[in-house]
Amino acid sequence: MTVEKTDTGFSAYAEDYPIFTTGKSVPELINNAYEAAELYFEEEDEKLGPNDIRFEVDFQQFFKDYKVLNAKFLAEKIGMNATLLSQYVSGTKKPSSKQTEKILAGIHQIGQELSGINLLHTT
Repeated sequence: MTVEKTDTGFSAYAEDYPIFTTGKSVPELINNAYEAAELYFEEEDEKLGPNDIRFEVDFQQFFKDYKVLNAKFLAEKIGMNATLLSQYVSGTKKPSSKQTEKILAGIHQIGQELSGINLLHTT
């Protein structure tokens, strides 16, 4: 699904199916997208999982919505020039498909690392 920023939040649409939805935040949009897709495929009695729907967001929107991940840190993590990645984020340059794949692989790697962390607390 392609995700776009709107005046009231976000919208998403599928290229190959008549599935459209909106949300005030990205997490809400994702939940609404799964619900809309399940409704569309309801008659086929098909259950959708996280790998069945892909969300496409442009660089500027991604880094605006996920401020927890800064471009300089990501650039260091994937071995990319931080200035170049900043130009992709600002929209002054467009990454090639190879660069996009490299950036996405780095984002996924960071996500996997974070999901494997347990925080200790002391009393």
